[in-house]
Amino acid sequence: MRQQDGTLADRIALVAGATRGTGRAMAVELGRAGATVYVTGRTTRQRVSEVGRDTETIEETAELVDAAGGTGVAVPTDHLEQDQVRALTERIDRESGRLDILVNDLWGGDLLVGWGKKMWEHDLDDGLRVLRLGVESHVITSRYALPLLIRRPGGLLVEVTDGTEESNREYREPFYYDLAKAAPLRMARTLATELAEYGATAVCLTPGWLRSEAMLDTHFQVTEENWREGCAQDPHFAISESPAYTGRALVALAGDPDRARFQGGSLSSGGLAREYGFTDTDGSRPDAWRYRAEVELPGKPADVTGYR
Repeated sequence: MRQQDGTLADRIALVAGATRGTGRAMAVELGRAGATVYVTGRTTRQRVSEVGRDTETIEETAELVDAAGGTGVAVPTDHLEQDQVRALTERIDRESGRLDILVNDLWGGDLLVGWGKKMWEHDLDDGLRVLRLGVESHVITSRYALPLLIRRPGGLLVEVTDGTEESNREYREPFYYDLAKAAPLRMARTLATELAEYGATAVCLTPGWLRSEAMLDTHFQVTEENWREGCAQDPHFAISESPAYTGRALVALAGDPDRARFQGGSLSSGGLAREYGFTDTDGSRPDAWRYRAEVELPGKPADVTGYR
């Protein structure tokens, strides 16, 4: 099932971290539902961030939002710079007068993670930068955007991370990565308590095994069109999902007048697909986190039967 076009035509959204991957897809799907979407990031057609990918820009994301039927507004923003975030929210207030949906999808720390290193072996500056990118950026953005979000009842804050609350009970090594991915879950829970009196909802949302641009062309050397060829390298890749799947999860959640029942909760694209009935782009409903717990971690042979 697809979310019908126009269902969010009166909504103003900010997707912080919309250059690529899940952030871009969420912005585009919000646009497909008719929303006005402010998209931010550090990679523009004039400047490339430390992620080092110049093939995706926020201007392109805004154009994709427009093409999907919404209104995309690209605002170059480093969310670790308070003055830039303050200026961003002031612009949204000036141009739109309100904010209905805030998505914190800020990251960009993969290249700084010392995979396989103990905490005391990891480069300290790189580790602290990981925490700034994955935690501090979310805090700064919420600090300036939430006063606008709570101006009217019905606001929605979505913290985005990697993994559900259950899966993040495991150690997501190394140390700095673990902290960065656990923090949004806690932020959603604590902010849910603070936002409830204003009629706003806060949740944490995770994709499953995401077929991001970097995952496809760097790790597996495939495209979205032939992604199944990547299963030759890792058979469990068969459970992977397109970024649009999480975008559709967000749109379904934003369009649900009873979404407060998820207040403070840990949600996944696969779990929300079961709740709302939407599908991925191929018509399936991959449930990657259930698959990981029941098939991959126990060491069973890769078999997605019953999981997508």
